[in-house]
Amino acid sequence: MKLYVTRHGQTEWSLQKIVCGSTDCDLTEAGFKQAAALAEQVKGLGIRRVVSSPLKRAHQTAEVVASALGLPVEIDERLREQSYGGYENGSRQDPVFLEAKGQFPGRLKGGESWFRVAQRIFNFLDALAAQQGDEPVLLVAHGGVCKLIRAYFEEMSNQEFIDFEMGNCELVCYELD
Repeated sequence: MKLYVTRHGQTEWSLQKIVCGSTDCDLTEAGFKQAAALAEQVKGLGIRRVVSSPLKRAHQTAEVVASALGLPVEIDERLREQSYGGYENGSRQDPVFLEAKGQFPGRLKGGESWFRVAQRIFNFLDALAAQQGDEPVLLVAHGGVCKLIRAYFEEMSNQEFIDFEMGNCELVCYELD
């Protein structure tokens, strides 16, 4: 099955390079425009399901796209962004945060480790692959989740994993068997 993956549209926090994680933020006006452009981009891809993180920024993006496709949005808690604990609402460029984020087993000041998030994302993808059918699916998620989805499909070094960033409403396609 073709698995299309996108990161939510712009938020005020993503614009200002603030650590958002599991904090619930709305899309900006530009974020809604990005979602509308994404909706146009995916119209001819035969997508039959739209599955979203429950966080507002992803769900709002998914609603715009799903509405254009005439589909409902399915919410799956496993697509929720990593909790960055005490680092949320801080600068994404803070060297202490960046160092902590590179420590895969670290819980990020009471948040989640990369290992814990990878467990739920990989379990989600395994369950999706086990479902009957081959109709294309669109996942609307977050930067960290998109990074882990890429790691599920592609061999990556630690540095490639750390450096990988997906743009707002960027679309990637994988083949899920």
